[in-house]
Amino acid sequence: MGKLDGKIALITGGSEGIGLATAEQFIAEGVEHVFITGRRQEALDEAVKKINSKNVSAVQADASNLADLDKLYDIIKKQKGRLDILFANAGITHTGSLGSITDKDFDAVFNVNVKGVLFTVQKALPIFVDGGSIILTGSVASCKGNPAMSVYSATKAAVRSFARCWTVDLKERKIRVNTLSPGPIDTPLLRGVGNNEEENKKFIERLKSSTAMDRVGTPDEVAKAVVFLASDDSSYVTGIELFVDGGRAQI
Repeated sequence: MGKLDGKIALITGGSEGIGLATAEQFIAEGVEHVFITGRRQEALDEAVKKINSKNVSAVQADASNLADLDKLYDIIKKQKGRLDILFANAGITHTGSLGSITDKDFDAVFNVNVKGVLFTVQKALPIFVDGGSIILTGSVASCKGNPAMSVYSATKAAVRSFARCWTVDLKERKIRVNTLSPGPIDTPLLRGVGNNEEENKKFIERLKSSTAMDRVGTPDEVAKAVVFLASDDSSYVTGIELFVDGGRAQI
């Protein structure tokens, strides 16, 4: 018996990192089917190959593109007819000190991390089952000040507010909404921060030293927390922000 037996799940941003690790955990916990999305077909094909299960489907979609979201939910509705679990995980990062931020930078990050999350959830509601679980990917950045991270951090603070409000909006349907906020996790997203390899290395070392465990986390460690929030193990948990961050938000 798995913790997610018989469930239909969607993971946006599921082609690598935390999303991919979560898809693998969902399969291990008996999910009936998991849909993963990403913007690059090649990365999605590699993810499906790595997961190696008949219970996974990949759909190329940009979370900030409303037509892509409509296409995605049409596919899920036709193939499965419902959705029990939504992990709104798609996101991008951005670094830029105040004084150098452009409107293009701002729009790009907010379109994916805020607009994308909003419409990913809203467009799911017609096929979402009562009593289901919605998990939003936040970040420790929403409550910690980091140099050159103000735009990204603001998007994740917005996501945290979404979870609080949607918990109330959806309470009559008994849909639980929670935020999962990772700290520094060894993903392609983290390794892509900075303008060059040396800058990225310094950034990661600074993050490591800010955790109680003095290390970055792994995608699997986050994925196991997502399984908890997606499953009945968290049946009396809603509206929270669960940090998987090596203690960074607490110290």
